[in-house]
Amino acid sequence: MSPDLEKVFKDTGALLEGHFQLSSGLHGDRYMQCALVLSYPDAAQELGRALAARCPEKPSVVISPALGGVVIGQEVARALGCRALFTERDKGGAMVLRRGFALSPGQTAAVVEDVVTTGKSTREVMDVVKAAGAKAVAALAVVDRSAGASAGLGAPFASLLKMDLKTWTAEECPLCREKKPLVKPGSRPGPGAKT
Repeated sequence: MSPDLEKVFKDTGALLEGHFQLSSGLHGDRYMQCALVLSYPDAAQELGRALAARCPEKPSVVISPALGGVVIGQEVARALGCRALFTERDKGGAMVLRRGFALSPGQTAAVVEDVVTTGKSTREVMDVVKAAGAKAVAALAVVDRSAGASAGLGAPFASLLKMDLKTWTAEECPLCREKKPLVKPGSRPGPGAKT
């Protein structure tokens, strides 16, 4: 693993600066676009191996939320030698397994994300795991920008990079007050999104 992962993000254009609406609905002045780093197969494989090494036990399956967690989930599963599944949102917005994916009671799962901000997607995937009678044994992310929210996920959590990136509600956002253009780069529509 590169000793300076933040530099890798900057070099690949994955650490963006501006005015962003995050998937959580919060606003921020910097955004981690992991897809840009993960678009390089060698980097994705290296990050997957590094995350797999932080998994406290070998799970039966790795499960990730689409869209952001799919590539890194596949690489973590490859490194752990297990299957990779992903969840998607149904028309009502609920996280579900589709495409013939299923979990069995008693299976163990590592939930893998690209970036954790509020932990909402990770918790929703863990709910899918629990509803199937399986058990989440780990939550893993390339980047933890949760400012401590990752501590309450209900499974041991590990990340490769912890970043304290400022966020605000739309009402508190200084960039909104300055009328800076808002960009919504995430994969989940947030409240009040301007697209």
